[in-house]
Amino acid sequence: MKTATLTPADIQKSWYVVDVSQLQLGRVSAEIARILRGKHKPSFSPQWDCGDFVIVTNAASLNLSGKKWTDKEYHHHTGYVGGIKTQTAREIMNAHPDRLIIQAVKGMLPKNKLSRQIMKNLKVYAGAEHPHAAQQPMAFPFRAHKTRGGK
Repeated sequence: MKTATLTPADIQKSWYVVDVSQLQLGRVSAEIARILRGKHKPSFSPQWDCGDFVIVTNAASLNLSGKKWTDKEYHHHTGYVGGIKTQTAREIMNAHPDRLIIQAVKGMLPKNKLSRQIMKNLKVYAGAEHPHAAQQPMAFPFRAHKTRGGK
């Protein structure tokens, strides 16, 4: 008996909407990474981009637990000597609400060319509106839990 392998012609992509209002960043990012990678499908193949498109809405109302709004720091380097820049999660959320989700999901994908291609399937919006109504996205049956606390 031969093992059936997936080819690029066999890949069927769907569009999903995920409303992340008042959800935990880590839990929602892990679920989004699973959808983007295609691990929720029985036809998962690790060498192909067989995941689905994900539209994330209400990124501005995402939640972090504990004191992570002030204690969690994100670093990047400008390329110059002594050019390391540091921002807290609160500063990033105030300036660009979509970047917290993008960075968290990107960190959960494999570090290769395929992950850069997979990240193009992620669309993040701060509000509830998105311009992808023509693709007829479905609400994904989400496993992440809502939290009790606020920002």
